[in-house]
Amino acid sequence: MEAEKKYEDYHFVDTTKPVWNYSRFEGDDIANFQNGTNYRCDELFGSHVMEVLGTTGYYFAVWAPNATFVSVFGNFNEWNKESHPLFVRLDNSGIWEGFIPNLPQGSSYKYHIHGYAGQKLDKGDPYANYWEVRPNTASRTWQLEYEWQDAEWMEKRKEHNKLDAPWSVYEVHLASWMRPDKNNEEVYHSYDFFRDKLVNYVKELGFTHVELMPIMEHPFDGSWGYQGAGYFAPTSRYGTPQEFMKLVEAFHNEGIGVVLDWVPSHFPYDAHGLFMFDGTHTYEYADMRKGYHPDWNSYIFNYKRGEVKSFLISSAMHWFRKYHIDGIRVDAVSSMLKLNYSRTAGQWEPNEFGGDGNLEAIAFIKDLNETIFRDFPDVQTIAEEATDWPGVSKPTFGDGLGFGMKWMMGWMHDTLKYFKQDPLYRQFQQDQFTFSMMYYYDENFMLPLSHDEVVHGKSPMLYKMPGDEWQKFANLRLMYSYMFTHPGGKLLFMGNEFGATSEWNYKSELQWELLQFDSHNGVLECVKTLANLLKSEPALYENQFNKFGFEWVDLNRGAESVMVYRRKGKKPEDDILVVLNMTPVVRRDWKLHVQGKQNWTELFNSNDQKFWGTGDVFNPEVGVRVVDGQAGWYELNLHLPPLAAVLLK
Repeated sequence: MEAEKKYEDYHFVDTTKPVWNYSRFEGDDIANFQNGTNYRCDELFGSHVMEVLGTTGYYFAVWAPNATFVSVFGNFNEWNKESHPLFVRLDNSGIWEGFIPNLPQGSSYKYHIHGYAGQKLDKGDPYANYWEVRPNTASRTWQLEYEWQDAEWMEKRKEHNKLDAPWSVYEVHLASWMRPDKNNEEVYHSYDFFRDKLVNYVKELGFTHVELMPIMEHPFDGSWGYQGAGYFAPTSRYGTPQEFMKLVEAFHNEGIGVVLDWVPSHFPYDAHGLFMFDGTHTYEYADMRKGYHPDWNSYIFNYKRGEVKSFLISSAMHWFRKYHIDGIRVDAVSSMLKLNYSRTAGQWEPNEFGGDGNLEAIAFIKDLNETIFRDFPDVQTIAEEATDWPGVSKPTFGDGLGFGMKWMMGWMHDTLKYFKQDPLYRQFQQDQFTFSMMYYYDENFMLPLSHDEVVHGKSPMLYKMPGDEWQKFANLRLMYSYMFTHPGGKLLFMGNEFGATSEWNYKSELQWELLQFDSHNGVLECVKTLANLLKSEPALYENQFNKFGFEWVDLNRGAESVMVYRRKGKKPEDDILVVLNMTPVVRRDWKLHVQGKQNWTELFNSNDQKFWGTGDVFNPEVGVRVVDGQAGWYELNLHLPPLAAVLLK
């Protein structure tokens, strides 16, 4: 398009009128945007194909309340920053909009903004559906039309995503799951590749859900996606938005739900991003005691500003509406809730009641969850929240934050601390093992062994385990058995399922070569068996978030470090008895008293040869002696393999 065309050639109408003939805003759209209650901003802002006076082109709308001039420039006008201005609405909304005819899909563009105090800024579109491949930073015009082929999943997904359904989540960082060249961090596989390889792999493992570390567009690989610039766009590193839709669809058609990491807590200071968008603190707090993240050198959203709330909640809703996702895991919730998060005295200011809670962030989180569950009652929201903040996964009408689940960070820390102990000393650390059930019913917990536990010098899971090589693998299988039989959802980071021997490196790929060894294949087979047991045994999930699903059976053998509990479903005949031998000592003819059931069979043994166990200590038959027939007490006679879990049904 020639830069010298006159503005009237673009069919602009009288700008003194309150509604222009091409504007997408109508009714209460502006008022709701300003009040923080417009949850469809993605359909109003950004770039959208439109026909004006018989000519097809793209309509643009951007919020820049402190700008004095805004234009669209890109590869369609040889990056001329002055030739295609937008016009500010005359309703004091700070919204600039306009129409450019004959603009094709895929055009690269940015906004050129004359901002506060004469600053001139070039910004990507906060509402863009698609971006250039990094290191390029322009947005791209794109439509999201797609003919979905996952109707069966969408119709029945409430059964998969409800709280009394099995939840086992495989956490994935797409770029480093597998690479075309593991030594070249600059190349990636495509969404289409993952649609084949990753979907089949997760299906084979038996996980019920996959969780993708942030795929929203982000400028720096080293942030792992947690410092984003495109809150409405899947990263172009792997392909187009439609190709990402196909990936989600493929998971659904194999019976696997898709959870996305979502980061409403902070954003980076990249020049093309949200920071100082129109020369002032538009999206972030102006007071750096609230607006700056000292841990991540990033900036915190201003949750008090209605336009920012509308932006963020619209982002979350966008992924549910346009991409059929089954849940979001909200990152760094603790940092949002606490004004003094990572701050010392004098670096933060108490709220109006003298407390340390960010009242605006709390209100935002409640609105977020209420809106999601109102419009999508068949999905889940999951909080990564590491403090003792009360009611994170309780309903907002009960003064909770309204999340469906919360990561159980205390369980993760206590479990890893316990398993790191030499088995000789575990008898003195039994409280670390049992403590989780003291507070378990406070929340709907998900048990995470996530990416955070295998980076920054923390060592891979396998090398957290004590002992020689055999004991390390046995301990790892034992810990996973404990995880899959403990109440709550489960989350396992990629590579943990086969016992990676190095920390996760986002620049490389998983150590797939380890699967040539029986020891690593054994861990993989153990995880697969546990994941499928979780799906097939109602006792492991039906009551996973209430007191009816768990019972300690024997905690009196601390000196031998043998612990026993029962998992209970809705039918007594579904009960499963879990016996954990936490030492490398074989215990034959182990006596155990149980009530209510006389006949038991071994369902699972983590010492099985196919898991790279010894396979020589098992229970082909479980001896039972009646202790008190009237009261229903029985004595079981068991053989307990070393460092192993035995499940009886």
